Amino acid sequence: MSEILLHADHLNKDFGMTHAVKDVTLDFYPGEIHGLIGENGSGKSTFSSMLTGIYSITSGTFVLAGKELHVKNQVEANREGVAIIVQEIGTLPGLTVAENIFLGAETPFMKGIVKNAAAMNAEAQRLLNEYGFDHIRANQMVDRYSFEDRKLVEMVKATYFKPKILVVDETTTALSHDGRDELFKIMNRTRDMGSTVIFISHDLDEVIEHTDRISCLRDGELVGTVNSREVTADDLKTLMVGRELDDKYYRTDYGEPVPQEVVLRMNDVSVPGQISHIQLELHKGEILGIGGLSECGMHEIGKAIFGASYDKNGTVTLADGHVIKNIPDAIKHSIAYASKDRDNESVVIADSIAENICIPSLDDLSIRGFLRRLKLNAFAGEHATQMSVKMTGISQFVSELSGGNKQKVVLARWLGKGSDILVLDSPTRGIDVKVKADIYALMTDLKKMGKAIIMISEELPELLGMSDRILILKDGKINGEFTRSRELGEKDLIAKMI
Repeated sequence: MSEILLHADHLNKDFGMTHAVKDVTLDFYPGEIHGLIGENGSGKSTFSSMLTGIYSITSGTFVLAGKELHVKNQVEANREGVAIIVQEIGTLPGLTVAENIFLGAETPFMKGIVKNAAAMNAEAQRLLNEYGFDHIRANQMVDRYSFEDRKLVEMVKATYFKPKILVVDETTTALSHDGRDELFKIMNRTRDMGSTVIFISHDLDEVIEHTDRISCLRDGELVGTVNSREVTADDLKTLMVGRELDDKYYRTDYGEPVPQEVVLRMNDVSVPGQISHIQLELHKGEILGIGGLSECGMHEIGKAIFGASYDKNGTVTLADGHVIKNIPDAIKHSIAYASKDRDNESVVIADSIAENICIPSLDDLSIRGFLRRLKLNAFAGEHATQMSVKMTGISQFVSELSGGNKQKVVLARWLGKGSDILVLDSPTRGIDVKVKADIYALMTDLKKMGKAIIMISEELPELLGMSDRILILKDGKINGEFTRSRELGEKDLIAKMI
């Protein structure tokens, strides 16, 4: 093995009384893709955030190519040769694609205080074309592009300057299979240049396939580093949780009838450019899976049901005939929604766990129009505990939580509200196997209680393992419907996607 490129020396990070990273010493070598795994809350993202200047370091140091790093933000990290592609949206709305790519690196395009926008756009478009992303236009506002296209923009931003260290933090969960292929090409290209890629993912098979070595954190501590070619996914699970973990977390029941009672109908719903003439029924006590390729329109169905598609045609109607008009109307009539874009649409990042859990239930918790803090805290504490949120307390900011614990906060919110219809878009995206099992068990319990669930997912095993029925979308239209069966397989679903 060649000389060390990045050395993490006795790193610690504390959030109040919580020790998120505990005395971690770890080496990374040039020309390697180094996997970093662990359960939600194990310290993976905290470690990468310390490296890239998102979080300050409580104690310890990073040494890059023999020089100690002291970066206070991502712009400074980029200048030192460290880049990150994050799990959630990492582009800034209100800026063009080019402005996002060169944010913090505008100097070559400045003449005094005047920015040469044409030159910036031209260079950004050259880079986009070079990466094969020529369908993205550099001079367009980044807001107009899909979640996945914005991730492609982030890939260009993070790598065009050929960083020494590239951190890929749970990015694959936001991408389609094609998008993942593009990311893996970029990771391999970065490694082949002699740089280091730190790859964080909960998909253990993916980690084994695309890395050279893998390090595991548990409760903030380093528990081991292994060679990727010498381990199995089961070996990694044992390393993560300290014991063998049964991954048979999907439903095992088949042939059980779903109640005939219809609780929600979509009647000829269209959203221009997204979905076209959607007709579907959701039954009481049913998990209805909706899948397809990334741009098939399935995510828009969830927004339309929750009243968040403001330009939709057609109606979303409840069993009593009430037509859902907007988000407050949906919440009032017992509809819950968990977005794929967790940080921007499901939680208020800059607020506490308590505030996030209480938001939809404020009217229910008020007494003659007044809200009492003790009552709100008791309510939030009860439901955060019910969901086993790993936290210092309900006053902790959601921004400090791992992806899995953020998702638990989202679910705690809707459990507290007592919603009867739950629309869960990519409910286990970026979540470790233990929390994934917990969420599947919760969904099964809710189904038994008579709750109706729409689960939108790009993961075929998840659709097959959890759904009573599956609808497959293609080009914004329903192209196939399947009933739960032992014989139903991924090939059957894929045939209706393509």
